[in-house]
Amino acid sequence: MLSTLSRLRELIWQDWIWFPPGLGWADLQDHDGKVYPKMGDLWFTLPVALCFLLIRQVFERTVGTPMAGLLGVKDKHRVSATPNPALEAYFCRTSKHPEPSCIESLSKTSGYSVRQVQRWFRRRRNQDRPSKVKKFQEKPWFWDMKEMWTGFPKMPLLPSQYWYYMLELGFYVSLVLSVATDVKRKDFKEQIVHHVATILLISFSWLVNYIRAGTLIMLVHDTSDSLMESAKIFNYAGWRRTCNFFFTMFAAVFIVTRLVILPFWIIHTTWVYPLTLYPAFPGFYFFNGLLIVLQCLHVFWAILILRMVVKFLPGNHIVADERSDHEESETEDEDAEHSRKEVSKNGHAQNGHTPLNNNHGKME
Repeated sequence: MLSTLSRLRELIWQDWIWFPPGLGWADLQDHDGKVYPKMGDLWFTLPVALCFLLIRQVFERTVGTPMAGLLGVKDKHRVSATPNPALEAYFCRTSKHPEPSCIESLSKTSGYSVRQVQRWFRRRRNQDRPSKVKKFQEKPWFWDMKEMWTGFPKMPLLPSQYWYYMLELGFYVSLVLSVATDVKRKDFKEQIVHHVATILLISFSWLVNYIRAGTLIMLVHDTSDSLMESAKIFNYAGWRRTCNFFFTMFAAVFIVTRLVILPFWIIHTTWVYPLTLYPAFPGFYFFNGLLIVLQCLHVFWAILILRMVVKFLPGNHIVADERSDHEESETEDEDAEHSRKEVSKNGHAQNGHTPLNNNHGKME
C-alpha cells in the first residue's frame, strides 16, 4: 500500500507536468541566500483563515454595529412566522415558494387558511434574509508584463509577496469555511466557483513559482473590491449621492481592471507570450484554464453591474444589489388580493374591450 502511494506521489509530481522541459522542482531549492516558495508554506493559510473568521466576528460586533447606528442604518420590524411543523418541513425540504396547488394542501395539513399560509411563507422567507445592519457589517515586471517570465522559475520570493499570498489565500479559505453561515445571494453558485478557482489559482501559482503573475492577478482583483463595499455601506445607510458616486467609481474600475487589463494584458502574457519561450505543458493549460473560468465570471458580473448602472443613472435612485433578494412587505398579499377582487368584479374585458378606469383624473 505504501509503495503504491509512493509511486502515485512520484507520478503526480513529475517535472514534465508542472514545468516546461528542462526545468523542475530542483530549480526551486533555496541557495545563495535566495528563498523560493515551498509547498509546506500553504499550511500557514489555515490559521490565517481562522484569524480572518475571528476578526470578522469581532468586527461585526464591535465596529460594524456601532457604525451602522452612527450612519442611521436601521432595520425594519419583522414579524416572525408562527412555529408550524408542517409548514416548516415543507419550507426546508421542498420549496420556499410553494405553488398555488400546494398551498391548498398545506392549508389542510397545517390548519391555516390559504391566506394565512401565504403570509406564513412570506414571513418565513423574510426571516432568512439579512437585515440592513447585517449587510452593513459584512468587504520592473510590475509594468512590463513580459518580465514576469524572466528567470522563471528561479525567481526569489520577496517577503512582501510571501505575506500577500498568505493573507490572500487565507482570506479566500475563510470565505469557503464560512459559506454555510453566510447569506446566499442569487449568484451563490458563481461565488463558490470563483472562490474555489481562486484558491486553486493562488495555490498552483505558489507551488510552481508563478509568483509575479499571481501577484498581478490578485492586485487586479483587489482594486475594485473596496469601492463596492463602500457603495454597499452608503446604500444601506440611505446616503444616495455618496452611494451612487462610489458605485460609479466601482463600475468603472471593475470594467477597466477585469475586462480590459486582465484579459488583454495579464492573460495575454500568461497564455500567448510563454509559448514563445517554452513549449506547452499540462501546468500551462491548468493555470490558464482557471484564468478563463474567472474571466467568464467577470463577464457575468459585469452584465449585472451594467444593469444596475442603467437602473439608477436616469432616475438618480439608490443602487440596489442585483444579487440580493428584496424583503417582501406585509401589504403585498393585501394588494394582490385587492387586485384579484377587482378583476373578478369587473372582468378582464367588456364586449371585447378593456374596461375604462373612471378614476384616471384622481391623484395617486
